[in-house]
Amino acid sequence: MAAGTALVYDGEMINHKLLWEDPTCEVEVPERLSCCYGRLQHYNLIERCILVSAREGTESEIMLIHSMDYVEVVKSTEKMEKEELQKVSAEYDAVYFHPTTYRCAKVAVGATLQLVDAVMSGKTRNGLTLIRPPGHHSQRNAANGFCIFNNVAIAAKYAQRKYGLQRILIVDWDIHHGQGIQYAFDDDPSVLYFSWHRFEHQNFWPWLSESNYDAVGQGKGKGFTINVPWNLVGMGNSDYLAAFLHVLLPIAFEFDPELVLISAGYDSGIGDPEGQMKATPECFSHLTHFLMNLANGKLCAVLEGGYHLRSLSESVCMTLKALLGDPLSPLSGEMMPCLSARESIQNVRAAHKPYWKCLTYEDVTPVQDLSTISCQAEKAELTQTNVELLSPQEVGKGDVNEVIKTDRFLETHMKSILSLKPPIKTAAAVGESGAYLLPPTVHIPKGLDMKEFKTTISAFDVKNMKEEALNLLLNMLAVLNKIIKKEVINGLAVSSTPSLSSAIAIAHCQNLKVQKVLCVFVGDMDMKIELDDDKVLLINICAKHFEQVNTKHNISLNWKEDPKTNNFFSATFGFILPVAYSYQPNLTIVIVGPNQNLGKNRISLLISLLQGLAESQILAVIQDTEEKIMQDIANILTGDFIPNFENFAPDLQENVEVIKELRAQFQQEWKLLQCSAKNFKDGK
Repeated sequence: MAAGTALVYDGEMINHKLLWEDPTCEVEVPERLSCCYGRLQHYNLIERCILVSAREGTESEIMLIHSMDYVEVVKSTEKMEKEELQKVSAEYDAVYFHPTTYRCAKVAVGATLQLVDAVMSGKTRNGLTLIRPPGHHSQRNAANGFCIFNNVAIAAKYAQRKYGLQRILIVDWDIHHGQGIQYAFDDDPSVLYFSWHRFEHQNFWPWLSESNYDAVGQGKGKGFTINVPWNLVGMGNSDYLAAFLHVLLPIAFEFDPELVLISAGYDSGIGDPEGQMKATPECFSHLTHFLMNLANGKLCAVLEGGYHLRSLSESVCMTLKALLGDPLSPLSGEMMPCLSARESIQNVRAAHKPYWKCLTYEDVTPVQDLSTISCQAEKAELTQTNVELLSPQEVGKGDVNEVIKTDRFLETHMKSILSLKPPIKTAAAVGESGAYLLPPTVHIPKGLDMKEFKTTISAFDVKNMKEEALNLLLNMLAVLNKIIKKEVINGLAVSSTPSLSSAIAIAHCQNLKVQKVLCVFVGDMDMKIELDDDKVLLINICAKHFEQVNTKHNISLNWKEDPKTNNFFSATFGFILPVAYSYQPNLTIVIVGPNQNLGKNRISLLISLLQGLAESQILAVIQDTEEKIMQDIANILTGDFIPNFENFAPDLQENVEVIKELRAQFQQEWKLLQCSAKNFKDGK
């Protein structure tokens, strides 16, 4: 598997700038690039990347999307004076030209294609390109919304032509609808396009009916355009997370892309004058982490919008840190999507049910969005400036005091969520028989002393335990200790007594005052674990049906094996991750015990996705008879493996029904479940 993260940047793109007064366009400034690059330097991220030189995109590459006539118009601006540039600019919506625009726009295209080449050739695993002018609004014959050439759309066509790709996912998290990308692939089933955007019932720019949830594509492309319209401002981390878990990720895993392209617009972040949303920078690292589990990790992030310089630059850094495999900072705020977001998500799921197997058994019907009317007071409170913003033309730079307030918030916030990265990523205690399966970067603790864990062990009956089994327990505690003390990020251990191991691990966490522990036990547990209030959340994924009554912190998820499917997606995205992110643990433990029926790919994916929680602090404990999956899990923990899945088939209906029942039961306790529970509006 390819390693490393590419960074593509060329300071020449700073030359594109506005030469006259225009409140519509004045937020698209050269400092958008220089501030991002400076912040990457501040965090010492640049030297950790594989630097890839930009180049000019050729006319033939640009014409994969744009017409020759339009390219000639843009080219002609190179020799124009200010007055003529202003006149040509006025022929388009929210666009300006400069004598360097054609050159900068070609470099933006070429930089994007250089990133695609680096990833597709195996030179790097993933990467980020910092470019301007942006691209996702531009269309075949027109510049639009600050965008000259459609960088991401060109990249998708380029990847299809050069590498023969048949499935490309484009994720557009810019706060404006990227209609240019949608138009380019509206009838193309080989490109799945996802966009969330301010819509406000078609009262926000670009004021298009085809930005609504019922615009799903045309002809053979029906179902391959996913629009999530935000009808209120103030959407935050939980709303974005919910859209991914309940809409994008189930469909994306069914689609099974060969390449992921992100139209990475950060005007969807906190403090942005155009977006007026509340997502904090670390949210984008979590969204990136989710997408890194697709396409064997082949991911290219391409800068689009973002007009609050500090919010933009911090969000870019958090995206790059995720691409580099750094521990993820915990998401801030309560994980409770607002009613308007839940309504939009419900409508999108209903619109796409006819086209995707993952929605086959879901109870989804369109709902009328009444929350906008009933939440006017909330809207006023959430609005980040004192004016109602409807379009880029009315936005300008926003209120200076609000910019300063966001700057101050981010200064404090980033310090609070960023911690030093441990020098060692993964530690393991596996015994001599399994040591050869581990990557060379894995640390194996030695010289263990039982006295250190006497307090934890003494509470359990281990007197008659064989020496080998006892040593495995001690080794597991040694690795767990290193994770809790933040000497390593994550760890792997082998156990001959997985149920006892989970009980002892939980007890040790409590002895060391770990506030909240998520324990996911895969297989049949043969002992009851006493849970103490909110300090532990136990989810047992088992084939055997137990008569226990599910409680908020002790949940049994009965999952029947189906040899015809290799999926676990309805449980993963429809229940486990929403509950886990609602809980927000400080440490995660995954136990693979007896009679597990998920298989190594599903377990590996689950562990990989759960690494997004608890600053990526996770301990995986594997029953000694399951050593065949040890290597894959070790590679997941070190960041060197992404599981592949066979052709998608929907999960068994009885399994889906179990998930639906659990969602209905727990949607009040774990708010992220409300987006997919049948009576989602009942959530408060």
